[in-house]
Amino acid sequence: MLPAGARRASYFPFVRADLNVVEAPAGASPTYDIFLRKLDTLLLSGRGDVRILHVGGSHVQAGTWTDRLRRNFLSLRYGMDGGRGLVFPFSAAMTNTPVSYNSSYTGNWEGATCVKPGGAPLGLTGMTVTARDTSARVVIDLLPREKHLLQHRYAFRSVDVLGEGSLEPVLLLGPKDTLRGVKGHFDLPYYTDWLQLAFAGSGEYTLRGLYLDRPNTGFTLVEAGVNGASTYHWLRCGLWEQDLRRVMPDMVIFSVGINDIQGADFNVERFKENYRQLVRAVRRVNPYCAIFFSGINDSWRRRDINPHTQAAQDAFRELAHECAGVFWDWYTIMGGYGSMALWQEAGLAQADKVHFTAAGYRLVGDLLFDAIMEDYSKQTERRSR
Repeated sequence: MLPAGARRASYFPFVRADLNVVEAPAGASPTYDIFLRKLDTLLLSGRGDVRILHVGGSHVQAGTWTDRLRRNFLSLRYGMDGGRGLVFPFSAAMTNTPVSYNSSYTGNWEGATCVKPGGAPLGLTGMTVTARDTSARVVIDLLPREKHLLQHRYAFRSVDVLGEGSLEPVLLLGPKDTLRGVKGHFDLPYYTDWLQLAFAGSGEYTLRGLYLDRPNTGFTLVEAGVNGASTYHWLRCGLWEQDLRRVMPDMVIFSVGINDIQGADFNVERFKENYRQLVRAVRRVNPYCAIFFSGINDSWRRRDINPHTQAAQDAFRELAHECAGVFWDWYTIMGGYGSMALWQEAGLAQADKVHFTAAGYRLVGDLLFDAIMEDYSKQTERRSR
């Protein structure tokens, strides 16, 4: 069992701490056990790679929830940072960048998302930005906007540019220093936490994201979040599997669903079929990838409590049973029906009673981390007997 002092979450009276567990509706989840064993190897010996992908809507695009989870994992062992992984120049798409890094741009860019698609194919980030001349540039700075006294600094030494076009992507290392890559891959001469992407030649280039890596093994948690995205929207991403192969996750945390239930015509069977297609896509890339359904939070639709949340939670549990995945009952753990109003009163949720405040997202990240580490502790305890 996880010692009480090792827990990260600050529990409130309305949070069901006694129910903060990860369920295996099929009785067992072999792929989740594989993930926990890989995590154990990394924590005990520092060997191996452990990669998690977190997929969702605005909860994930905001970045605070995922970053809290990332920081909690990285705090378990010194030096196990395996790289920041997938990032995107959100500012060039005229939308909010996750709090864990900064993006800026110059020149003209045309953005598209899986919610409002353009003509270019979408990939793992669910977004694209298209440049049509060499004046277009983007900057990624991994210094978090949420300042912490002891904040982690993510450094990388290689870059993979995910995209296509007749323009050639190049990295500007200095005023007179341009680095050219090979098929979008760049090996840098030094570690850095900052990059500037530019272009050479003529034509256009559609960018789906950048993968920032380092040569050593370790832990990587990347997010793919698009404001307003539902399961249907993620299925629009035709290059999702292609980009997923670059990440090659050991576990995918699916937090898509809050946008599916916002309409009056929520169809639970369609919801489950959409998710089945997403799970099949993951398993085609990595048959041993653990599928983790986080469920969705209590929320309001217009001026009343959303009536579809419990149906969605039941669907998540059924899906986890079908694919021998796992399920974290976020809705029940946070307090169940109507609990979002209590979170708002405590300063943990926003006035729309759909989204959380930064403190609320950090609490959700701590709760999820505690539940996963409880399973990790139980597995290591069983193996030591």
